[in-house]
Amino acid sequence: MWLFFLVLCVSLGLLWVYRHFMRRYQFWAELNVPYLEPTFPVGNVGDTLKPTIHFAHIVDRLYRQLKHRGDYVGIYFFRDPVLLVLSPEFARSVLVKDFNCFIDRGVYSNAEVDPLSANLFFMEGQRWRELRAKLTPTFTSGKLKAMFHTIVDVGTKLDQYMEEKCTGAQLIDIKELLARFLTDVIGSCAFGIECNSLKNPQSEFRQMGKRMINLPKLKALKVFFAMMFRKQARSLGVRFNDKDVSDFFISVVHDTIRYREKNAIRRDDFMQLLIDMMKKNGVTEGEGVTFEEIAAQAFVFFFAGFETSTTTMTCALHLMAKHPEVQQKARQCVKDVLEKHNDELSYDAVMDMEYLGCIINETLRMYPPVASLHRMTTQAYRLPNGAILPEGIGVIISNLAFHYDPEFFPDPEAFKPERFADKNESKNNFSYLPFGEGPRICIGMRFGLLQTRLGLAMLLRNYNFTMDSCEAQRPLRIDPINLLHGPAGDVWLNVERLTKP
Repeated sequence: MWLFFLVLCVSLGLLWVYRHFMRRYQFWAELNVPYLEPTFPVGNVGDTLKPTIHFAHIVDRLYRQLKHRGDYVGIYFFRDPVLLVLSPEFARSVLVKDFNCFIDRGVYSNAEVDPLSANLFFMEGQRWRELRAKLTPTFTSGKLKAMFHTIVDVGTKLDQYMEEKCTGAQLIDIKELLARFLTDVIGSCAFGIECNSLKNPQSEFRQMGKRMINLPKLKALKVFFAMMFRKQARSLGVRFNDKDVSDFFISVVHDTIRYREKNAIRRDDFMQLLIDMMKKNGVTEGEGVTFEEIAAQAFVFFFAGFETSTTTMTCALHLMAKHPEVQQKARQCVKDVLEKHNDELSYDAVMDMEYLGCIINETLRMYPPVASLHRMTTQAYRLPNGAILPEGIGVIISNLAFHYDPEFFPDPEAFKPERFADKNESKNNFSYLPFGEGPRICIGMRFGLLQTRLGLAMLLRNYNFTMDSCEAQRPLRIDPINLLHGPAGDVWLNVERLTKP
């Protein structure tokens, strides 16, 4: 009897779930918005259950399938309706023109149990506006110039390390090497700490960086659940960051602040700018930041700063190894600019390396670390067809799809840095969005580009990068589980130090 009762309860439960999903699947039809017919229970994103495809590529496939439908189309992420943007013109509306209706990203955070999630990337609404206004001045040209020498110091250590290693042609996992280099850069600029990851690959900062990016499958599923069911995840106390990772970064920030205050030390770095803001608390209302906010911002600066630039530099060197003529032109660019600047690798010299900028822009087109942009309606929004989107509806823009659309970038599979030689081409029509756009554009964009330019300039100045002919025929394999859009596994290149004339 109890078995019959159990089967009946399970059957009724499944029936209720099915009917609930079917009711949700009427959302776009009732708004008279064109949509893709969903499949129970995965909606239109069943491939997310496959461990071999990155989420950005799933959205890219949907874009290619549906782009003829107009400016936007309705799809379903499991049970939830999501508006997929199909044109740069409507992307402009979401990101800039009608931004007040799409302020939030709709990503999961839980500051009560995970204080580091209260960072600028995750924050929403008025809290985000206030913190963004406070932090924006920290990334001016003057502040970046002040941090420049810190990046150069770490870059010099990279050059010394490679000089010792590259006594002849040497096969190097360039992805791991650059991750250690940029861990040291961000550790120094964000925390004022020498991480020594170049000499010690097992340094604590490097290990924490790996754990933030390389999620175990179980944790990846937990994060995916939290993103899909934010309210339920908050009630269950789901954390984005593991507690020991969170405790590590909070302890580092606390110790750094205490050491500087005790010894009256000031440094030209991101941490000092945050400390100065914290000291404004109680002096100028609304200008200061709390310790928890400092810790969260330092954490996201580390998380976003080292991994995105690692991905970009790795992909750029991989592409230049496949295209030696581009690499040689880039090296000549570095050489010519340095001659104009008395062979000094200064801030102005690095910013004057225009062809290097073209290579970085083209690399970001082909391999954007953030390959899809997410927004959520924060108030009712009237679509061009007159339908009213209620608050809380997700919106997704596939910048990866835009970047590979031949309508916007002819011959998109080809590596052509020259397509960005005209500074105005493809940069302002919302088909090129490696950093997002509008008020929520990546606040650290200029810093990220600066450290990427400087790192590539120092490497190209002294080293040549090649790959075996068989490897040159293979595209980079994208890690399907990584939160960011980047290469999977090791990226091996032949590296040889150039002889000075």
